[in-house]
Amino acid sequence: MTTRVGVVTFPGSLDDRDAARAVKLAGAEPVALWHGDKDLRQVDAVILPGGFSYGDYLRCGAIARFSPVMETIIDQARAGLPVLGICNGFQVLCESHLLPGALTRNDHLHFICRDQRLRVENADTAWTGDYAAGQEITVPLKNGEGGYVADERTLDELEAEGRVVFRYLGVNPNGSRRDIAGITNAAGNVVGLMPHPEHAVEALTGPTTDGLGFFTSVLKKLVA
Repeated sequence: MTTRVGVVTFPGSLDDRDAARAVKLAGAEPVALWHGDKDLRQVDAVILPGGFSYGDYLRCGAIARFSPVMETIIDQARAGLPVLGICNGFQVLCESHLLPGALTRNDHLHFICRDQRLRVENADTAWTGDYAAGQEITVPLKNGEGGYVADERTLDELEAEGRVVFRYLGVNPNGSRRDIAGITNAAGNVVGLMPHPEHAVEALTGPTTDGLGFFTSVLKKLVA
């Protein structure tokens, strides 16, 4: 039976087709999910893609968090459904309280677009099983509000529980606390990160193919 991975489209999503292509390259079936529809169409996992959901009005992800599709995703994620939030999707996950903390304006107040080196800190989540802890990868990064922030107690808890999944290497591109590029929930099924692995899945278009591991990881997790 083919593994089905849903990719949500919000008004303002930009990278939904890229995410769907990455899912297909990994060997799963991408399933388009519409923000106004509560039905997840029996998917086995969900990706919240990058972009500017609802124009990023109020705060990034603040309106998307209340969309009909998110009502179902929040419930299913708490029940164990694998969910990956990329860039704007990470912001939506934080606004939904599926992940702690928030994403704020880059500390230099400029939009940034670059190939970013990352270190894999946790290879035990649903989305990182094909990596090794300590592995270094390079994927594109593009954001204006990518600074990850949380109070010191939350940051300490994330560190102590091994829930920092990725950390920036080299120059911190946006002022994220403790160089955090991505985190997971306690169960390991919900992961959010600012860089874009879906833009690093083919040698022709990406700086590397390092991002493909996200999509093969969840496929193997679901098949297992």
